[in-house]
Order: sequence, then structure tokens, then C-alpha cells
Amino acid sequence: MTLEEVISIFKKTGALLEGHFVYTSGRHGRQFLQAARVLQHPNHTEALCKALADNFRNQRVQLVVGPATGGIILAYETARHLGVRGVFTEKEGKDGMVLKRGFALKPGTRVLVVEDITTTGGSVRKAANHVRDRGAVVVGIRAIIDRGGGEARFDVPCQTLAAVSMESWQPADCPLCKAGEPLIEPDDIVID
Repeated sequence: MTLEEVISIFKKTGALLEGHFVYTSGRHGRQFLQAARVLQHPNHTEALCKALADNFRNQRVQLVVGPATGGIILAYETARHLGVRGVFTEKEGKDGMVLKRGFALKPGTRVLVVEDITTTGGSVRKAANHVRDRGAVVVGIRAIIDRGGGEARFDVPCQTLAAVSMESWQPADCPLCKAGEPLIEPDDIVID
């Protein structure tokens, strides 16, 4: 799947938003990627997850793990394409991402970690570290979009389907704030 195809899916589903937004990091930006708007469409989810699975078909992946919430659907569907189980990690405490709900993980299990959007890679790193701490072998990381300009660095192969450069600013330096543009809550933008 090409960058253009990925971006086309995000635009078609209203998942690439324009405005004045606050990111999870606290920084401000004029674009927002809302992958959940894509993942509500099974045909797009299937195509994206097939592409996520493609480069790892010969890596003997035994389990696909996705950090909640963005990685839940992706883990399931990517796992389906690889013919393995798909599970997810959940937040625990301030900094943890852990397997819960009785998800089994045997030492030596070969794991692929998947995510929708990466910026700094924090959630993916936490999920990968957790499964490693439980004895798994992380064979790679796959994400739909890197919006962090390659900032996220990992100690295993990491591949994304697309990279989108999204300029952002600290609130005090935000030109949109200085121009008086109101902040927009992405969930308030309704697209049919």
C-alpha cells in the first residue's frame, strides 16, 4: 500500500482533520489524525492491516499486540492476516502498558507490535517493553502512520505505511493561538 493510498483513505473517511488542535503531548497543531474514523470501516481496516502484516509473514510471528486503544482493532485484524492471536495492552498506573484479561504469553513468543499513529512511540515502546519483560521476543513494530517525522526510535525493525509531517508548537509559540483561532475538539467535527 502506498503513502498516497493511505492518505486517500484517511481523507475519504474524514480522519485527516484541519483546524487548531491540542495533541496528547500538549503541543498545538493545524492537522489532526483520527484513525478511529478509518477503523470503523471494515474494508479499509482489512486493507490497512493486510499491508501491516505483509512484511512480517516470514518472521514466524506468533502473537500480535496493540496498545489500547488505537492498537486493539489493528492487533486483531493484523493477527487474522497472519493466522495468529491478537491481543492488546492497557494502561496501568501512570506509565505502564500491560497485558490484562488473562491474555497468555509464553516466554519466547515472537511478537509483532502494531499501532495506528506514532509520534514519539511512547505507547508502542511501553507495550513492547512489557511483553519483553514477560519473556517475549519482539520481532518488529508496524504502524499505519508516523506523524513524528521519524522521531520515534526502536531497537527492532519499525515500519510504517505512511509518514505525515505535522508541524506542531508549544502553546506559547502557537501561531494559531496568536491569531486568535479557537481550539477545536476533534470529536466535535462531524463528517458523514
